[in-house]
Amino acid sequence: METSFFNPKSANAVKTYLDKGYHTHYEPAILKEILLSIEQADSAKLNWFNQFGDCFRSILMNVNVYRKSCEFGFTEISFDKYGWFKRPQFFETEDLKFGNEARYGEYSIIHLGRGQSHVWTYALNYAFGTAGGGSALSVYGKQFKTRELAVNAGMAELKKMMTEKLNNADTTNYKQPVILGTLRDLEKFEISRIQLSLF
Repeated sequence: METSFFNPKSANAVKTYLDKGYHTHYEPAILKEILLSIEQADSAKLNWFNQFGDCFRSILMNVNVYRKSCEFGFTEISFDKYGWFKRPQFFETEDLKFGNEARYGEYSIIHLGRGQSHVWTYALNYAFGTAGGGSALSVYGKQFKTRELAVNAGMAELKKMMTEKLNNADTTNYKQPVILGTLRDLEKFEISRIQLSLF
């Protein structure tokens, strides 16, 4: 991606954009870093920023996702055909399913994955019945030193979500058999892990 969006003459544009104040939590720090590079006439650093896009929005978002990727050890810089940073592929990915898949066709999943630097994360897909939600593995996920810690956190979050919907009056969105089945599966999985640890 060859652009020259930032250059030694773009300080005023950066200051104006920074002063708008409609920024996500990470944008002001990146903008100040760019401004400092302009003030120091650091062409190498400006070129580094410029490779991430051709407008404020794309550069700021792509730099942020690249830096989050680095926390997992993913250092390759590449973009899709639309100019957005390519999502890194996690290693040792695994899906742990919980719930009444056979009877109701609804279950929850803990997605596990490891980064290049052996940092683990998880993502959840959860089903209460008609209601549910979820996400894919992402560099924005919580970070863990081991698979075991990621599994523990994912199970705790899923258990908390299910427990909060027990006895919910809205039985269309929150089917109690689905919730109870998920909680039972979580408990069985935990018991099996304890038994395995004894050998």
